[in-house]
Amino acid sequence: MKKLEKKIAIVTGAGQGIGKSIASALAKNGATVVLASRSIENLKVTASELNSNSLIVQTDVSNENSVINLVETVKKELGSVDILVNNSGVAGPTKRCEDITLEEWEECFSVNMTGMFLVSKYVIPLMKEKSYGRIINVSSMSGKRPLPNRTPYTSSKMAVIGFTRTLAFELGEFGITVNSICPGATAGPRIDSVIQNMSESFDITFDEAKKTFTDPAALKTLVTPEDHAALCVFLASEDAIRMTGQDLNLTGGLIWY
Repeated sequence: MKKLEKKIAIVTGAGQGIGKSIASALAKNGATVVLASRSIENLKVTASELNSNSLIVQTDVSNENSVINLVETVKKELGSVDILVNNSGVAGPTKRCEDITLEEWEECFSVNMTGMFLVSKYVIPLMKEKSYGRIINVSSMSGKRPLPNRTPYTSSKMAVIGFTRTLAFELGEFGITVNSICPGATAGPRIDSVIQNMSESFDITFDEAKKTFTDPAALKTLVTPEDHAALCVFLASEDAIRMTGQDLNLTGGLIWY
């Protein structure tokens, strides 16, 4: 029997990157996966690659009515929710604090933190009904360390850790665990673009720029979306039944506290 057989999972931000890999891994382990994201086209691509049962619900996690529609659709079509992966996120601006507009600040928080709150708020009652649930929040290594010129992003990801730890204590008596994963620099188009921009800005090679991300890590490598997906499967399974309130680094050995 697969680890997540007969479980129903919602994955936000499932249209690309880490979210897409998480959705795929949950499906391979037997879960019926609800794919949520603002981009319906990306969700269709993800669904076509899962080769298993899935439900697409176009969702803007920063919009309360959109989140209500997501949860009501899942309840109507599938009955309940066992696993929630709050993965939706945005990078926010790269600017000094004094140059960031209020609109830029609020946009970053509206997705990275408020969206996580909203989806959790409306899913929790369904989990309480069955006295079972697994909530997995995607934070970041930058939720634990300084990252100059990225105050909205780092602040929102630090907030995710506080939200996770507190929610774990609110929900423990109901058989619901809450954990977060803290990805380090993750292989893919986004980090490649960052490395390329750094290479051009500092007139160094791509490989030299890449080493600024890999050299500080014990394993001297980037992590992959599949690494994060495997950790999510573990946290969603009975193997992690007594693990809650934790923020787990997945960084190739780059350590911050």
